[in-house]
Amino acid sequence: MTKFITQFASDFITIMAEMAPYLLIGFFFAGILRAFLPQKHIRRLFTGHPFLSSLYASLIGIPMPLCSCGVIPTGTALYKNGADKSSAVSFLISTPQTGIDSLLATYALMGLPMMIIRPITSLITGVLGGTWTGYATKHESNKTTECPTKLEVSHTLKEKIKIALRYGFVDFMQDTSKWLVVGLVLAALISVIIPNNLMHILNLPPFVQMIMVLFLSIPFYICATGSIPLAAMLMLKGLSPGAAFILLMAGPATNVATMTMIGKVMGRKTLIIYLASIAIGAVATGLLIDYGLPANWFTATLNTTMAHGHSIQALPWFNIVSAIILALLIINGYITSKRTHKKAPIMEKSAQILVVQVEGMTCNHCKKNVESHLEDLERVQSANVHLANKTVTIQGHDMDIEEIRQCVEELGYSFIQ
Repeated sequence: MTKFITQFASDFITIMAEMAPYLLIGFFFAGILRAFLPQKHIRRLFTGHPFLSSLYASLIGIPMPLCSCGVIPTGTALYKNGADKSSAVSFLISTPQTGIDSLLATYALMGLPMMIIRPITSLITGVLGGTWTGYATKHESNKTTECPTKLEVSHTLKEKIKIALRYGFVDFMQDTSKWLVVGLVLAALISVIIPNNLMHILNLPPFVQMIMVLFLSIPFYICATGSIPLAAMLMLKGLSPGAAFILLMAGPATNVATMTMIGKVMGRKTLIIYLASIAIGAVATGLLIDYGLPANWFTATLNTTMAHGHSIQALPWFNIVSAIILALLIINGYITSKRTHKKAPIMEKSAQILVVQVEGMTCNHCKKNVESHLEDLERVQSANVHLANKTVTIQGHDMDIEEIRQCVEELGYSFIQ
């Protein structure tokens, strides 16, 4: 038992240390994108010809640091603000599959070829799904009504830098760290428990492995970054590179919450196209990797990288320091998420206080989206989301419960009074 724990801890630490420098760089650039990307100009690109709007949406979504749960309110808000279905679906497909942080982490553990193939496939599947949706639903109109949204406030360079650091190393860290730790723990367990020749023992053809991974990946969720150590370790145990690639793409792109939202807001036909595009793109690329590209592009880099990670003593000091910083940021994000709630303004004695249950909120994007939209309602003065218990505390005067319900449900969440 002691040997098992020691080996597990060693593998966990070393895999994390291999990823840490690239993750820290990725989180920093995630914050920069968040602070400096002009959202109001982006929305203008999300209408027009299905192919072009899908292409623009995918190109914008690929580097953005949004996981599958975080992309729900963003994609829904774009659709509510007038984006057509083709661009909204393209954005929903491409964005969670990649991100600047996950691409750098992919390079750290799985090498340059896998890092390059990920955004290319994300672009192709996003454009495929968006264009397909555009033509399949061309006779449908966007009849949704939107919650009012705040005007974007201009910030100074100093304020933008603060926003970038806060988002990259606190808010985004809170959203990502849980699934990153889950991925690291599973990878370390697989390293210790599963024999290296498991896939050879099972003797499953690569295509069968791909279909199995696809059906496991679609309903369950793990973020684009957290899926990397899991996919890398499964490859070391004999999983084909193509099947591992499907885990990297389908796992982050789909889950029950996303599918429910798309079906509810955009319709069943759009949901089917969304899932089919992801499945077709992931499997087609997986087949290309396993049958059309040199195997050593993926296995040689992986074996070299992971071999370094099996000895803590062999780790460079830079990796160790980066891992310590990353661990401290994860701990800080966890503590901050438990103790930080937005301070409500001072209210008159006659003010109403309403506490409602809202299902589907999973990250800081959800929190801020719900709070800002509710606070834009005329009779609401403040809204404070508590992610842990899925409640929203709303303060205001003569509040209309149906107006609040409509605003919450139009964002893609379930309102429970």
